[in-house]
Amino acid sequence: MATRKPFLLRIDPALWAELEAWAQDELRSVNGQIEYVLRQAVVKRKGAAGRGERKEDGQERGTEGA
Repeated sequence: MATRKPFLLRIDPALWAELEAWAQDELRSVNGQIEYVLRQAVVKRKGAAGRGERKEDGQERGTEGA
């Protein structure tokens, strides 16, 4: 198994409860659920960057400083 980077995460108790319930629904640990959600966000972000979608500030992704 690949080595994982441990880190401390401070999280609101209400958000933790939501993540815990979601993880339970999908038969994952909370840690596994957080990793899954983050991985999906990274994939989505990479896809959006490749399509030139706009960020919330109205700039196209990848054009900062251009």
